[in-house]
Amino acid sequence: MTKFDFSEMIDRRHTNSVKWDVKDNELPMWVADMDFRTAPGIVKAIQDKAVTGIFGYEEVPEAYFEAVQHWYATEHDWAPNTAWMRFATGVVPTISSAVRRVSNVGDNVLIQAPVYNIFYNSIVNNGRHILSSDLIDQNGTYAIDWDDLNAKMADPLTTMMILCNPHNPVGKVWTAAELTRIGELAAANHVTVLSDEIHGDITDADHPYTPFASVNDVNAQNSITCVSTSKTFNVAALHAATVIIPNEALRNLVDRGLNTDELAEPNAFAIPGVIAAYTTGADWVHGMNAQVTANKQTLTKFITKHLPELQVIEGHATYLVWIDCRNVTHDTTALCDFIRAQTGLFITAGAVYGGDGHDFVRINVACPAERLKDGLHRLAKGVDAFKAQND
Repeated sequence: MTKFDFSEMIDRRHTNSVKWDVKDNELPMWVADMDFRTAPGIVKAIQDKAVTGIFGYEEVPEAYFEAVQHWYATEHDWAPNTAWMRFATGVVPTISSAVRRVSNVGDNVLIQAPVYNIFYNSIVNNGRHILSSDLIDQNGTYAIDWDDLNAKMADPLTTMMILCNPHNPVGKVWTAAELTRIGELAAANHVTVLSDEIHGDITDADHPYTPFASVNDVNAQNSITCVSTSKTFNVAALHAATVIIPNEALRNLVDRGLNTDELAEPNAFAIPGVIAAYTTGADWVHGMNAQVTANKQTLTKFITKHLPELQVIEGHATYLVWIDCRNVTHDTTALCDFIRAQTGLFITAGAVYGGDGHDFVRINVACPAERLKDGLHRLAKGVDAFKAQND
């Protein structure tokens, strides 16, 4: 039994929550935000900081980077040098800043669709071109099309790749062998890899993730790794992330961008919050992961029994589940709109993720089992009504 309560039904309405800005009868299971209270150590650290009553300009102490190193050494068997690290106010701002520094206007930035939709914004908004080597759905699990990836890396205009490790929304945990091969192709084609590893801590117990830069020196010297407590501990509004860049020249380039873009200064609660997370939060994360794994299993069993026309994609990372709806519709935007109007369940249509996403929906299961049960019953009701309407 875990000593943390992941069954508490917390009412988050009217709390300025992006996720819960919904009607009274609606149940949001869309954005990547958990309905669990964060680790107690984080709460205490923030309370202790608040009691001081002083919130002036702050710098990032070495203890912050040591906490990051400690976490990755103990949780992921990788102890990156603290000199490789830089503080940033978020992973997404870092991606946009790095795109501006590492690539040029008109370049291709390579992605693997279906993938986190904000990657597209970071590329297009900065005048670069999206080039996707789409992942292949192989009967319920995704794989890389290596010939296609190689060809697109070899395009002279491709200068950067944004890797999602583990992959959102399909929940794929990339193996060390896969990361090695990506790294070899990138290095051979002079493509810099930015690895977004924000979901790295959230995996099933028997499927640990591997940091891209930890695999070998080729990967380490040609990569920018972005990590954060924000997804792991549900503290996105603390606005804190760490950028890890072993290559000195690349690090200086990205560092210059972070400072030019004013992304390197912490808020008053970011530093104590992150240090507490990474030094006291391991048991909480293990408990949270156990709950998420159980929830994914509950969802899969429910869909197999009650919605057999849907297929849950096998994923062992993130608390987001990717569901194939092509036997019901090829327009899951219409499906999600219908389900929300009919049942109040708010889930994400997959088209925004690119690739074959229009056939899929994404559901967030980071919530108490009781809330998940409510969501699943709404899902079944909505899908059945949608099918009846379209028969």
